[in-house]
Amino acid sequence: MENHHNTPLLLDRKDVVLVKPSKPTPSGVLSLSSIDNSPTHECLCQTVHVFRSKVDTSSSMSGQADPACVIKEALSQALVYYYPLAGKLNKCSDGKLQINCTADGVPFLEATANNSQLSSLHYLDGIDVEVDKQFVFNFPSKDDSGYHPLLLQVTKFSCGGFTIGMSLSHSVCDGSGAAQFFRALAELASGKSEPSVKPVWARERLMGRAPASEPLQFPSLAISPYLPTTDILHACFYVSSESIKTLKTSLIEEHCGTNESFTTVEVLGAYVWRSRFRALKLNPDQKTLFSMAVGIRNRLNSPPLPGGYYGNAFVSATVVLMGGELNEEPLSKVAKLIKESKKVASDREYIMNSLGIFEKFREHNIKIEASGGSMVLTDWRQLGFLLEEEVAVGAINVNFVPQPVNLFANVELCLFLPPSKVDDPSRKGGVRVLVSLPRAAMAKFEEEMDALCKLGDDGSLCKL
Repeated sequence: MENHHNTPLLLDRKDVVLVKPSKPTPSGVLSLSSIDNSPTHECLCQTVHVFRSKVDTSSSMSGQADPACVIKEALSQALVYYYPLAGKLNKCSDGKLQINCTADGVPFLEATANNSQLSSLHYLDGIDVEVDKQFVFNFPSKDDSGYHPLLLQVTKFSCGGFTIGMSLSHSVCDGSGAAQFFRALAELASGKSEPSVKPVWARERLMGRAPASEPLQFPSLAISPYLPTTDILHACFYVSSESIKTLKTSLIEEHCGTNESFTTVEVLGAYVWRSRFRALKLNPDQKTLFSMAVGIRNRLNSPPLPGGYYGNAFVSATVVLMGGELNEEPLSKVAKLIKESKKVASDREYIMNSLGIFEKFREHNIKIEASGGSMVLTDWRQLGFLLEEEVAVGAINVNFVPQPVNLFANVELCLFLPPSKVDDPSRKGGVRVLVSLPRAAMAKFEEEMDALCKLGDDGSLCKL
């Protein structure tokens, strides 16, 4: 993986402070939904959001508002609306999670980079976990009262740019909910008096009932000879819009020239699934699973899920194939199966059954171990994490980077991200593909992605 920074990064960190809501907020205990309560969501999801100064020079700091002060004040205002995030998350004796709205505050860390500018890090365009993880922090605060669901770190650079490192409990927000909160924070930092979207809790809307006595059935999946291992590499690949367009055209032609159409997530999801299968050297005589998060915010009626809902609101669309089928069958067939699974996952009855399964996971504290035999895809391209407007300190949001957590489990995970806005407008419409794989499997996966990138005009390797 490319490393844009050869000199060790040195950060001057201040003490962690607790930022409280700027006005009195409701107290009490809030329950969470069946999806929120899934044991697989009990982790902090960390993202680093990169802001480039409009005047990218060392003199740009003079006369400019301190980004840490601006963000801290905006956070205090945002917590008036998102007051549960200023409380404590804990687990009851029955295994259900709840938030105690105590207004204790959000741990906030201010840091300054003493020997680097964001340009020398290429605005984190490309992934270097050892560098990126310094822009987020963990706060060991779990005690009898619970733990903080949100942590925030602002790191300032002499160029006038800065990063916002956000650590947010997946039990409280999914990607859409996290992006909604982040946009509210940015709006308030830009001087708006209130967020454009008001948050709604309403977790009772997504409560399910576990099946009475039916045991959960999990397919026996192929196991990679490279697992288990702690020697995991993280890589981000850029796939151009031209390569994706060519792939779509080839799959439509492969599908006998019918009127079948495919979306980017269907064709690219199919391609990456097959590439992972080959890279991990899975057994063709065993099963492999594709699972994709499908949002349900606009899928429920009578009444609809309220706008501003920021909890977990998705179910999984799944496809199971024998490894040999995945490897040998036309890729158009795999893409069509993914397309059909998305349609099934949007059905109300499927959604309600899924809520029951989430409850079953909680009751039995089920956590599925990573074997390499499954791929879990999350598409973050349309969440709105990359802001269009400037924040009050005269900075432009040019990139965001998810920080891998729980490295072993992340072998299953694949993220589709929008291209950064660092320095190449031609990348608009492309996709960044973020994967974590055993070191022994990464070279083969790179080879597969290289072949995909060469579907574009220039024929170059598009790995970041």
